[in-house]
Amino acid sequence: MRLLRVLFLVCTLLSLAPGARAASVLQEYLPAEAAADLVPGADGFGPIRGDLAVAPVLKGGETVAWAFITSDFVGTTGYSGKPIHSLVTVDKNARIVGVRLVKHSEPIVLIGIPEAKVKALVEGYSGLDLIAEAKSGGTAHEVDIISGATVTVMVIDDSIIRSGLKVARALGLGGLSAEQADAGPQFEIDPAAAAPADWLEAEGDGTVRRLSLDVGQVNAAFAANADARARERAMTEPPGTVFIDLQAALVSAPPVAEGLLGPAEAANLKTWLKEGENAVALMGRGLYSFKGSGYVRGGIFDRIVLIQDDVSVRFRDRDHRRLSAVTAAGAPDFPEKDLFRIPAGVGFDPTKPFRIQLLVQREVGPIEKVFHTFDLGYQLPQKYLRAVARPSAVPPPSEAETVADRSEGAAQAELWKRIWMDSKLKIAVLGAMLVVLTGVFFFQTFAVRNERLFYAFRIGFLTVTLLFLGWYANAQLSVVNLMALFGSLVNGFSWQAFLLDPLTFILWFSLAAALLFWGRGAYCGWLCPFGALQELTNQVARKLKVPQWTLPWGLHERLWPVKYMIFLGLFGVSLMSVEQAEQLAEVEPFKTAIILKFVRAWPFVAYAAAVLIAGLFVERFYCRYLCPLGAALAIPARLRMFDWLKRYHECGNPCQTCSNQCPVQAIHRTGEINPNECINCLHCQVLYQSETTCPVVIKKMKSRARLAASEPTAAAMSRITTQANQPTT
Repeated sequence: MRLLRVLFLVCTLLSLAPGARAASVLQEYLPAEAAADLVPGADGFGPIRGDLAVAPVLKGGETVAWAFITSDFVGTTGYSGKPIHSLVTVDKNARIVGVRLVKHSEPIVLIGIPEAKVKALVEGYSGLDLIAEAKSGGTAHEVDIISGATVTVMVIDDSIIRSGLKVARALGLGGLSAEQADAGPQFEIDPAAAAPADWLEAEGDGTVRRLSLDVGQVNAAFAANADARARERAMTEPPGTVFIDLQAALVSAPPVAEGLLGPAEAANLKTWLKEGENAVALMGRGLYSFKGSGYVRGGIFDRIVLIQDDVSVRFRDRDHRRLSAVTAAGAPDFPEKDLFRIPAGVGFDPTKPFRIQLLVQREVGPIEKVFHTFDLGYQLPQKYLRAVARPSAVPPPSEAETVADRSEGAAQAELWKRIWMDSKLKIAVLGAMLVVLTGVFFFQTFAVRNERLFYAFRIGFLTVTLLFLGWYANAQLSVVNLMALFGSLVNGFSWQAFLLDPLTFILWFSLAAALLFWGRGAYCGWLCPFGALQELTNQVARKLKVPQWTLPWGLHERLWPVKYMIFLGLFGVSLMSVEQAEQLAEVEPFKTAIILKFVRAWPFVAYAAAVLIAGLFVERFYCRYLCPLGAALAIPARLRMFDWLKRYHECGNPCQTCSNQCPVQAIHRTGEINPNECINCLHCQVLYQSETTCPVVIKKMKSRARLAASEPTAAAMSRITTQANQPTT
């Protein structure tokens, strides 16, 4: 039982994202900033408040503004899966004074977009009036989209506006207050309301709302753009041509779903939505797609966003389903029909007005685009609502905090559960891979009996590892996870944090178990996508007759400790700065070759290519001599409970067959297998049973053949002797 507890603790800690941090991000980044860089004339920051993650900006001892980090107040996760931290200062009039991008992990700066350009865009929010944003629902300003970084910019924009409004309301800046958002009567959806009889009625009473744009309107909108190239590249279709006819309906209201989608689809929708979730149906036709062709699995629909007051929702693939049909009588034929789920806990109120913002783009150069937004406003008709009594009293602060914490915890739990449910296919494939691999290890004597079949199986398994775990699911473990271990122990961790990535958690859990049974080889030799890429490319090189180099044993022994020194160096740096260690961890080419699929700046691609080219001549060159993750996993390798790899007494003295043929030179001249270097490829076990290669097996076979040949001769001599001894008659 103690072993199981330790095992679960290890896999839990290893599963932590590198971004584990304390309750307030502000206290981490504020000391490194100068107040005067954010607020002209300011001379310092005051202490961070205990009730709110904000710090006063002081000028001559007087508070002139408040500083905060966006990710302390709203979700700021970008394409990288990590938060984008922006430091914002807002004055007493609810006007943003200064903004600075302090930390991000977005890959946009790795594919040709200068980071300075993104930072300049963020700093451009200085002077933004949050009162105007509150009145307009966050649309009083123009979003300056950067081509190639649409989603990242939209996340930054959303986080600055929403967090700014939250802070301004919490502090009462510029006359804003939290109570303003709660003013007015309260309503809830009436599930017993009558459904619309047909499409005509749904359009007439506002159940379905519409945004219709023709080519002439879009050309006119871009003609007003400051970039003259947008006017020069106007669409050439007739002005009356339908550019997009976009229609929306809030189908999480049962009567709306029943009337528009039909009973069967409405029932399916109920099973898809969990408590507190909502869904909007979007239907479109015309020249322009509201989804876009650039959408890929795991990404974000960057052409649409739902906005309600200071709440904005961007839809990801896990919150999307195609709609088979609109069954309302008289409904038009829509080439695009989709359902988008609005997660619980984002602050969306289905009884209040909201809008779908459509982002329209126009190419003005080979890689440059300009953008314009159009809004589709929506308000659920009053006939679907019923009034509810407003609570008579506000709970005490301590009770309110408890309720908020419970709600946030429930929302986080619901999120990771939904992610696991949405990843069922990936989890099933990984589970099958682990079951098969475990079976091979437990029954290795039978698995390796046929050399050719086992070789085909190994190549097939590594191919699945590379294509599925690596390039499709991005389930590549990294030394960065291990470097975050110390920070996690110091700052604490959230159970929900490591459960948000199912495949990573399962891999770390299985790896922790494998370390106790087989050492590091179960992962390094079979489940590491980059290791699979190295071995597969080396096999191709062998087929093409590329010469293979075997390093002298003395040189090999002096090179393999290099990876341990790299790991210890990274770990030491991580104790001082996890961020600096993450940058140095680029010694791992995993991000370049697996996560980004070589779509990166040329120095990173050149490094990854150099490592792979070296592996064409020296099999698994990177694994042997440079991999810090392999070094970290090798450290506890000698703690494994069993020695599964069989050896003969003759191995190493005098036989050197396995030592000479080991792909990674993990077998010493004396015959011992070094568990720190072994990748459990089982090639030595193939040789162990080989009737054509292993001298011990060949010797045994010859002995058996001689014995079998001698048996008939002995039997014949016995018969002759018997006959000779018989008496004559």
